[in-house]
Amino acid sequence: MAKRPIFVPILDGKRYVLERYVDFVWHSGFAKSQKQKSIRDLHEVALREYGVKNPLEVSSKSESPLGVSLSSFNLKFTTAKGRRLTVEAAFQGSKVFSDGGPYIDIFGKSPKDAKRDERLTSSGPLLKFKFFNVDWDLEPKTAFYDWLYINALLKNPDVASAVTDHDGFTDIEFNPERSINCQARSVALFCALYHNDRLGFALESKANFLSLYAGRVPDPHNPSQIRYLI
Repeated sequence: MAKRPIFVPILDGKRYVLERYVDFVWHSGFAKSQKQKSIRDLHEVALREYGVKNPLEVSSKSESPLGVSLSSFNLKFTTAKGRRLTVEAAFQGSKVFSDGGPYIDIFGKSPKDAKRDERLTSSGPLLKFKFFNVDWDLEPKTAFYDWLYINALLKNPDVASAVTDHDGFTDIEFNPERSINCQARSVALFCALYHNDRLGFALESKANFLSLYAGRVPDPHNPSQIRYLI
């Protein structure tokens, strides 16, 4: 058995993303087929226990071409200066450490090489993010990644339109005990902002985007199983 979160967009206009943990059968092994068996079991439990009727796996292991295209390794965007980047390379290349960074040459690397750049582990503690001369603090923890991902998604209108039909998002590779940022969470936030007609407000300024995180609190009745993230 394993436990992974599913991120559900909230449509009441007050809070935006609900995280619910799902206990499901884990199919061990590195083969993609094994990962997909685990995804199917995760989604079946999410439907049965939480009523998530149309979930989407957001990763390269997804059985849906849409889910694969939403992986941070595959989702690309073009900057104002015409540079083409993946979300993963943009995120890794924006990191600023006590002994160096941002290493903007990482922008030009493949997502796998960007994530594995040795400077990311040899430059001291992470201090902040800096993307095109705009600084982002480490708190709220997922704010910069969410902002970067949502902006990239909006630059892929066909993908952005298709994703809004789904009511829950998972990433089988995401383990909250080892990682902070999650592409499935970012997609859920995008959908919540879209359905609540808050995308324009959120992306109008950095201050507006950060204001989304002001009220995120655990559910007091069951904090280990259900959390309002934003």
